[in-house]
Amino acid sequence: MKKYHVYGIGNALVDMEIEVTPDFLLKSNVEKGVMTLVDQKRQDELLSHVDGHQHKRSCGGSAANTIIAVSQFGGSSFYSCKVANDEPGDFYFKDLVENGVSTNLHGDRADGTTGKCMVFITPDADRTMNSFLGITETFSESELQIEDLADSEWLYIEGYLVTSNSGRSAALKSKEIAEQNGVKTAITLSDPAMANFFRDGLKEMVGKGVDLLFCNEEEALAFTEKEDLKDAFEELKKVAKNFAITQGPRGALLYNGEKEIDVVTNKVEAIDTNGAGDLFAGAFLYAITHGHDFADAGRLACASSGKLVTQFGARLSKDEPKKIYQDTLA
Repeated sequence: MKKYHVYGIGNALVDMEIEVTPDFLLKSNVEKGVMTLVDQKRQDELLSHVDGHQHKRSCGGSAANTIIAVSQFGGSSFYSCKVANDEPGDFYFKDLVENGVSTNLHGDRADGTTGKCMVFITPDADRTMNSFLGITETFSESELQIEDLADSEWLYIEGYLVTSNSGRSAALKSKEIAEQNGVKTAITLSDPAMANFFRDGLKEMVGKGVDLLFCNEEEALAFTEKEDLKDAFEELKKVAKNFAITQGPRGALLYNGEKEIDVVTNKVEAIDTNGAGDLFAGAFLYAITHGHDFADAGRLACASSGKLVTQFGARLSKDEPKKIYQDTLA
């Protein structure tokens, strides 16, 4: 038996979630609904002009949210990332460990600035992110814990790593180590902007194929350069043995290597979609590492994301995941 169910790698960002109006985004020249990389000066400028309601910060980044979800459901997880020797870095490490996640962050950390992500939430429940990567831009193979990776059932790679040369190299190295040690590989395309503007890099990270790919409809179309989801579905079969395409309020479309599975979600009133895709992946990975098939995994993932979007924040409270599991699959 492996020590960890899921080993994840990704950008470590302290999330700051703020409720704003679409007018604020327009006046601030912020592209709505996607993740945009900014420098610290631009992030500070935006923060100084925000007059919306700011929620509490949390340790985040896409893969971190997924790995924390695995832990909250009761799985064992490890997260490799990079934060600086500063107060946000201390906060990040403490929050990660308090959520039951093992990590490489024990010990000395380099000087610098820990990355931060401003998550703007508009009344339509859409999330718009402006991320200053800080020290996580230099995330590299040095942050990989090879023994822990080899002792995991799954490797989970965050697509956002494609924006950094060292991050992309770390993703490629981790995938190589995983394949050499019988560890299954999963990747998320992360954001439509990644699929549109870093497509070649993502394809390099996917390589000859992955065991499981996560994306939403827009990302699937952008990555495969198709205009119809049916065509994108067929194209994804060439690079992933299995995959899950999230469809917002319509649930998810899955492929388990043999057939298409349509998962319908309950109708809810969404107020914040930030982290929904991350939680979907975490719940899904938990389910398939604990004896459930793809249909059940999809049901748990949709139920979890459906609950998350009814509240503010990128993750559920500590007690919610196990209750959702009991209500959905037990």
